[in-house]
Order: sequence, then C-alpha cells, then structure tokens
Amino acid sequence: MDHNYYKNDQKVYEAEVIESSTLDSNVILKILSKAGRTIAKPALEVIEMALDPLTPTQVRISLMAALAYLIMPFDLFPDFVPLVGFSDDFVALTAVLSLWSKYMTPAIRMRAAKKLDKLFPF
Repeated sequence: MDHNYYKNDQKVYEAEVIESSTLDSNVILKILSKAGRTIAKPALEVIEMALDPLTPTQVRISLMAALAYLIMPFDLFPDFVPLVGFSDDFVALTAVLSLWSKYMTPAIRMRAAKKLDKLFPF
C-alpha cells in the first residue's frame, strides 16, 4: 500500500476480510448437532437474521460476533464441560437476539425453524 498517497494527518488501516464462502458451514452444523436443539434454535435464528438482506450492517456485526463466540471451543465455560458447556453460548445468542429483536421477521423465524427441523427431525 502506498502510504504517500494519503495525507499526513489521515490514519491508514489495513484489514483482512474473510469471505463467507471460505467458512466451512459444516463447522456450525457439527457444533449445533452436539449442542442440541435448545442451542440450535437461537443460533439458526442469528444466522438467518445475519443473512437477511434487510438486516443493517451494525446488527450483522454483533450477530456474527455471537456466532464466533459459539464456534470458539474455549470460552467462559468450555463447550466440552458437561451441563454448563453451552450455557454461555446460549446466553450470548439469546442476548443478541433480544437486543436486535425489532429486526426479527416471521420469514427469518420460518427459515430458521425449517433448518432446525431438518437438523433435528424429531
């Protein structure tokens, strides 16, 4: 990057952007199948809200942060700890859904419910 191009008083920030096509969607599905239906429901709603084209950018960023927290195996309560392993993930997902509930539409809930029924067909 040519830093001489910018004025001296401007700061230059470089960032690497990860395209959604480079993320392995099976990672989330494996975590959700292990976590169970209770965790999968809000997670799928978060995913669907993040993918919805009408969701504002700042909302998407916080939704993706909650999903990133779900994917991290070592967080406040590591996911492999029995009974409490996914409880912090559940709190993070439901908190972000509550925060942005005005952007939740019936169509988003329906898409998430269809994916939930496909993942847990009982």
